[in-house]
Amino acid sequence: MPVLSLELARGTASHMNMRAEEGRAMASGTAAAPGIETGAVTGAAVRARRTLMLAVCCMSLFMVGLDNTIVNVGLPSIGRDLHAGVSGLQWTVAAYTIALAALLMFSGAVADRIGRRTIFQVGLSLFTLGSWLCSLAPSLGALIGFRILQGVGGSMLNPAALGIITNTFTRPAERARAIGVWDGVFGLSMALGPVLGGVLVGAVGWRGIFWANIPVGLAAISLTALFVPDSKAPRSRRADPLGQFLIIVMLGSLAYAIIEGPELGWHSPEIFGFFALSVAALSVLLAYEPRRQDPMVDFRFFRSVPFAGANLTAVCAIAAMAGFLFLSTLYLQDVRGLSALQAGLTILPMPVVMALCAPLAGRMVARRGPRIPLVIAGAALTLSSAALSRLTSSTEHLYLIVTYAMFGVGAGMVSSPITNGVMSGVPKTQAGMASGMNSSSRQLGQSLGVAIVGSVLAASIRGPMQAGFVRASHAGWWILACCGYAVLLLGLVSTTRWAKATAGRLADTPGHQPSR
Repeated sequence: MPVLSLELARGTASHMNMRAEEGRAMASGTAAAPGIETGAVTGAAVRARRTLMLAVCCMSLFMVGLDNTIVNVGLPSIGRDLHAGVSGLQWTVAAYTIALAALLMFSGAVADRIGRRTIFQVGLSLFTLGSWLCSLAPSLGALIGFRILQGVGGSMLNPAALGIITNTFTRPAERARAIGVWDGVFGLSMALGPVLGGVLVGAVGWRGIFWANIPVGLAAISLTALFVPDSKAPRSRRADPLGQFLIIVMLGSLAYAIIEGPELGWHSPEIFGFFALSVAALSVLLAYEPRRQDPMVDFRFFRSVPFAGANLTAVCAIAAMAGFLFLSTLYLQDVRGLSALQAGLTILPMPVVMALCAPLAGRMVARRGPRIPLVIAGAALTLSSAALSRLTSSTEHLYLIVTYAMFGVGAGMVSSPITNGVMSGVPKTQAGMASGMNSSSRQLGQSLGVAIVGSVLAASIRGPMQAGFVRASHAGWWILACCGYAVLLLGLVSTTRWAKATAGRLADTPGHQPSR
């Protein structure tokens, strides 16, 4: 996710390599043209190479971002073809996002230790292989397993790619422009997902949505081998296998309990056991991580109210977005009878408005701080979700377009304030770990959004999807409205003077530098 862009604070090891490479390029070009012309030629060549490297990194983000929206459009077709109920569709989304959330920080640490280009290529290979296998999945169980493989590969892409960008664009202005392009690509992937998914599902079926990743992945693998230099962090964190295991157990058991609760019964021993296992894993993690010299999760950061508020806001906001896409896709195709392409075009106002509002929110944060965009985001998410709770089987398209666009306002306004809250709430020296934790919070929100809303839908629906969806979905939309209201309240609380003072106290902890 784009919030990982603030991992940039770590590593300048390949900066010297880049400078040496530029020196060699200039030395090799002296015979071709003298003086200033040689410098101009080699400078243009270096800029072109950097641009190509940025494009390769953006290709990975495009695939991961596209996968977040394109699969939702294919869910109704997947359900019909593989005979999957609501819980099966939930697992199709959640298997991918849980793997991403659980492994993001681990993958970032491994990339710093082994080499960012190496891990980037491994991630591209696994993601591409997983996409191909998903397109061939003969059953729902196989599809879910291959989605986990996609998530494992995807978890390696963003941390490694951002490390590459860090060490390629070493000047602050260059880096800022590169990250701007990076964020723009994510918005583009979100906008194209529903439409591209609709085209592919309509033309070749749901398996086509996974084909889209294959040529992009193969091209990125080849270009990375040819043009991207390797780099490592001067000092990487130690491996934390127990902490990683506890995170996987905690997230996996929580998702299982929420998704399977409606079918097995909320009071069944199995569901109670998985909830208890998740709580136990969290308890052990809370006791174990503070004792490590290099913890995977530094819980001291949560003493900073802006940091804690930003992570809670990320969970709530992304849960609302994930739930919105899940409910909207099923409603438009299974209730309204729209084709996958028509459904994608109907949803399109949401990601388009989101892409337009994101840079506006960034400027507002820079000028006046995060409070105003957070309040706007929370209000828009709350009002649009509440309005969508009034949907019927014959609601006018204009009503849908307006409410979807309003939801896009909330989704677009929330990202920059989250990033600002994370980085203003922790010591500067810990920017990489903090942004990794926030990215995991976003993926956790996506997993929980689909799991909770889908479980409420499954527990409430009576009869076939077309007849029972509208009434059963009302509770889900109100849950999303509550998520939006939580964003609004968190925005008000985490931007007070008292909240900023807690961040200042954390920054004054011995051994830390204050963040800016």
